[in-house]
Amino acid sequence: MPIYEFECEECGERFEELVAASVGAADCPACGSAATQRLISTVSPPGRMPRGAGVRSDESRRREREAARTDRIAESRKRRAAGEKP
Repeated sequence: MPIYEFECEECGERFEELVAASVGAADCPACGSAATQRLISTVSPPGRMPRGAGVRSDESRRREREAARTDRIAESRKRRAAGEKP
């Protein structure tokens, strides 16, 4: 079942509802009126980057930076514990 956007003709409330495609209207959750109108919703533009390879690579780079930082901190602590100067 798709999610449709509706607008109540009584109170003006806009809401989304999960309904069958054959259903023409849904009751308003704000006032309970059955006088609602299904709206035409916009779709996502094709230029948006989906969660995929680009996002995963950004997350991978962040994890690598954090791991390198943790390694540097651990190395610095070892040198301090051994009495070496940085």
